[in-house]
Amino acid sequence: MCGVAGFVFPDSKLSEDYLKSLLKSMGAAISYRGPDAEAFWVDAHSGVGMVHRRLSIIDLSPAGNQPMLSHDGRFVMVYNGEIYNSEAIREELISCGVSRFNGHSDTEVILEAISYWGIEVAFKKTNGMFACAVWDCKEAKLSLVRDRLGIKPLYWCSQNGRVFFASELKALYANPEWKGEIDLGTLASYLRHSYIQGPGSIHKGVNKLRPGSIVTIEPSSGKTESQFFWEMCEVVQSGYQNPFEGNEKDVVDELEALLSDSVRRQMVSDVPVGAFLSGGIDSSTVVALMQANSDRPVKTFSIGFDEVDYNEARHASAVAKHLGTDHSEWYMTSQDALDVVPKLANMFDEPFADSSQIPTYLVSAMTRKHVTVALSGDGGDELFAGYSRYLQTLARYKSFQRVPRHIRFLVSRALRLLPGNTLSNLQRSLSIPSARPNLGDKLNLLGDLLSDDGLALYRQTLTHWANPDQVIAGGQEVKGLLWSSNPARLTSSMLKMMMYLDTCTYLPDDILTKVDRASMAVSLEARVPLLDHRVVEFAWSLPDEMLIRHGESKWPLRQVLYRYVPKELIDRPKMGFGIPIDQWLRGPLREWAEDLLNPHSIGQYGLIKSDAVWGMWRDHVSGKTNYQYHLWDVIMLQNWCRRFM
Repeated sequence: MCGVAGFVFPDSKLSEDYLKSLLKSMGAAISYRGPDAEAFWVDAHSGVGMVHRRLSIIDLSPAGNQPMLSHDGRFVMVYNGEIYNSEAIREELISCGVSRFNGHSDTEVILEAISYWGIEVAFKKTNGMFACAVWDCKEAKLSLVRDRLGIKPLYWCSQNGRVFFASELKALYANPEWKGEIDLGTLASYLRHSYIQGPGSIHKGVNKLRPGSIVTIEPSSGKTESQFFWEMCEVVQSGYQNPFEGNEKDVVDELEALLSDSVRRQMVSDVPVGAFLSGGIDSSTVVALMQANSDRPVKTFSIGFDEVDYNEARHASAVAKHLGTDHSEWYMTSQDALDVVPKLANMFDEPFADSSQIPTYLVSAMTRKHVTVALSGDGGDELFAGYSRYLQTLARYKSFQRVPRHIRFLVSRALRLLPGNTLSNLQRSLSIPSARPNLGDKLNLLGDLLSDDGLALYRQTLTHWANPDQVIAGGQEVKGLLWSSNPARLTSSMLKMMMYLDTCTYLPDDILTKVDRASMAVSLEARVPLLDHRVVEFAWSLPDEMLIRHGESKWPLRQVLYRYVPKELIDRPKMGFGIPIDQWLRGPLREWAEDLLNPHSIGQYGLIKSDAVWGMWRDHVSGKTNYQYHLWDVIMLQNWCRRFM
């Protein structure tokens, strides 16, 4: 795992020394992603520069250092990630007559694959997580590539004809000519979802590379082309057209074989490997398969809370004891959380308000004291319908469907036609404070629910701030995939539509972003074996009734786990990985939060209308209402402003 950054300055007259100094500043900004080595590659004539910060995992020798040139001298690459089938690709290359390898790093293998087959074919052959930049010295083109699910990050932009790319935004800030205008539309979208949805970013004109895509830039002409070597929508269609036809045992056998192979591949490392273990289905399955493929106790790590409703550590300990792992756990306190909070803005680069960011960082920090690589169970909820909101939304959708269509249509239309000022007057007459959820919002929501629009229903399920345009000063919400008609066209299954939306949005932009930033902040490589693309493609070939059976989600994954761990250690209500943020905001975090939320602090940056927040804060601390998620969104935005504005 590493950090990468670089640029292309067409028609540059800048000296090599200046370009190297700029690269050094960009690399220094993300040095924690790769503390083991730093190296540059510069072609001053073409104005191209790349920097690589290395966290040594495979081939610890200098033969694995980057930036790396292909043996024919045509391509130079910086790369962040791991290719788990690099040995198979190496053997295929050797069978094709390519036999020049200086070491055994996966970097060298993929670079020679690009040289032999071309970029698109080479990456289609990979199994792994990666974000990389490849400069074609012959064609004078830059190609940026990101893995299929968006496990590893890559930002890029073009400013004044100059192209920049980096693993994290702060590396772009090192450019003395950096222009970082805030995108208010994206900011409004953030308040709805609590994270910044790709492909946009907090800054206008700065993009996240889309998962599974290749962007090729020809700096001399300014021409940019984008293509996908793997698309989630094609996986959905293929799964529908080619459903799995085996029986129940066949499903479980096939899934176990795929997961076992994925885990086995991802355990390969030249440095110590361990795993996060929460005691839930996903992480327990990963750890069970790790232990089955290991001749010694696997090192496992979990974090706990004194608050019983949030504490899964005792369940993790029971699973670890049954499997015989070398288990470590640590109980965090509100003071531990408070100590982390000042680091969050710098850690995530953008406003990010998934409060499980705090325990994820703390478990990563604990784990890094013992190992350099940790396997994680992320992705299981999206692949196997594990979120409780799926069952809840399906139940609501079915209940509304019982109302005759023509009645639903008429009521929905009438609610949506009510003038906004009428609703506001009604709210005032009922003495409902404006800081509380707007009555008009609630009636519009009811209009959505009564319509025949399953997408609108699920969007409301995911929504924090229902009308963020009214909170962000001058903002007009950017509306992406969650507002598109495409998901409904892909599948007639309400369940699959929700899973597809989460896999394309929530998974890369929240879950995987959280794991990447929290783990890399302590120089820990996190791997996600459930997101092996073969597992993803298999999961999407399963019918709904194989995913949820008798009201129980994740049926096939549970059956794999039950082959290793007794049901009684696993079967319990899903807890997630949250923290008691509602209580802490009223207690140990109150003074810090109030300092960020008071009207003066909010007015200092001019992004949020303070009257929409302050009343909500007063209601929360009084215990009248729980606004933890709304408030944490604003707190994390204010925290980011204080660090970067």
